[in-house]
Amino acid sequence: MSSGWTRRVLVVEDQAALRLLVCDMLTQRGWETAGAADAAEATALFAEFDPDALLTDIDLGSRPSGGELAAMLTQLAPHLGVVFLSSYPRAAAGAKAMGVDRAVFVSKQDLGSPDDLVAALERALSTHPVPEGSAPAPADALDGLTRHQLDVLSMIARGWSNEQIATSSGATVRAVERSISRIFDRLGVTGDAAVSPRVAAATLYLAAFGPSRSSRPGGSSHSDDPNDPNTSSAS
Repeated sequence: MSSGWTRRVLVVEDQAALRLLVCDMLTQRGWETAGAADAAEATALFAEFDPDALLTDIDLGSRPSGGELAAMLTQLAPHLGVVFLSSYPRAAAGAKAMGVDRAVFVSKQDLGSPDDLVAALERALSTHPVPEGSAPAPADALDGLTRHQLDVLSMIARGWSNEQIATSSGATVRAVERSISRIFDRLGVTGDAAVSPRVAAATLYLAAFGPSRSSRPGGSSHSDDPNDPNTSSAS
C-alpha cells in the first residue's frame, strides 16, 4: 500500500487573477489546492481543507495580514509548511520570515517559473531533510524519530495497514498517511523506486528492536489487534 498522499496547499492572495493562476499551476503539478482572498476566508476553509502547506501573500489588503494568518494557523497545526509569496523586499520580512519558524520567502518579482514555487513548498515541508546519498545505520536513523513516530513505525513493522494504524491511534487515515510519509523521509528510505519504503522502514525497525517485540517503544503494552480495547492510543 502506498504511503503517499495528495498534498494540499491553501493559497491566500487578494488578487483574484494571480490566485487562480497559482492554484492552476500547482494543480497541474499534482497538488490539491483551495484559494482564499483574505485571512478570514482562509481561516474558514482551514479546518475543512486540512492543508499541508500555506502559500500566502503578506499584504492581503486587510487585516489580519498574511504573516498574522501564518502565525495563527501554525499554532493550530505545527506541521503546516508556510511559503510567503510577496512583492515585499526580502529584508522587510525579517531574518525569520514574518516571525514564522521554517517559513520560506519568495519574491513575486524573482519568481522565474512554477517549478520555483513548487521547490519553495518542498523546502517548507521538509523540516528535517535527509542528505542525499546518506545511508544511516538503523540505530542512528531511528534516533531521529519522535516517540509517536516510533509508535507508528512499530505498527508498520507488524504489517498493519494505514486504516488499522488510524483505528489504533485515534487519528484519521489522512493524518496517518502524512505521518508515515514524514517517517519515511526522516529515515531516508524514499530515494530508490525499486525498494518499497514501507518494507525498508520496517526492516530498520526490526533490526533495532527484533521481530518479537510485544510492546510499543516506551514500554506500553500493545496488542496486535487494533480494535483491542486494551490497546493504548498513540500520542
